[in-house]
Amino acid sequence: MHESSKSVMRRLHDSRFATRYLVGHGIDIGCGPDSIFNYREQFPLMQSCRNWDLPDGDAQFLETVQDETFDFVHSSHCLEHMRNPQEALYYWLRVLKPGGHLIVMIPDEDLYEQGIFPSTNNDDHKWTFTIFKENSWSAQSISLMSLLADFSSIAQILKVELLDATFRYGLPRFDQTLTPVGECAIEFVMRKLPQEEVARMGRYPDPA
Repeated sequence: MHESSKSVMRRLHDSRFATRYLVGHGIDIGCGPDSIFNYREQFPLMQSCRNWDLPDGDAQFLETVQDETFDFVHSSHCLEHMRNPQEALYYWLRVLKPGGHLIVMIPDEDLYEQGIFPSTNNDDHKWTFTIFKENSWSAQSISLMSLLADFSSIAQILKVELLDATFRYGLPRFDQTLTPVGECAIEFVMRKLPQEEVARMGRYPDPA
């Protein structure tokens, strides 16, 4: 529920969002009515942002978007709906210019699903995410650090954060994202490496 909107006040305290990450021309994947571009006054170096949702096509592939089109790719709570998150990240990075930033928020499995999957909060969730676990209670769990490591030859991990500052651990189980402040999420930021840096590190990975 309006997860991009919830992120704004937090991101305003991190100057990288206004000066590095949300800069230039971007795309917001799966944004619905809650596009990050609604807050362009708070991020004045953001020149434009294309909203991408179901009527625009399959977010798994972004087929109508050319390679290296955008300075930033933003997505809030969409990756967990993808059939293959690794493949989706491959194509999301495809449309990003070298040196551009990928900014993604996903639900944390312990804060959002809270031990039950399929999700009782959103029945379209296909995966759960954790920053890193060797074992998870969820059969569909993805360890984010392992996933992002697959792209280490072409994208630099800049930020991985558990967004639990407004999570109330003492309350009984319920969907805390229904509150005005609860995020219950993980946020990560990656920078797509310029070609000269890629050449030193290896080839672009194939989608799974």
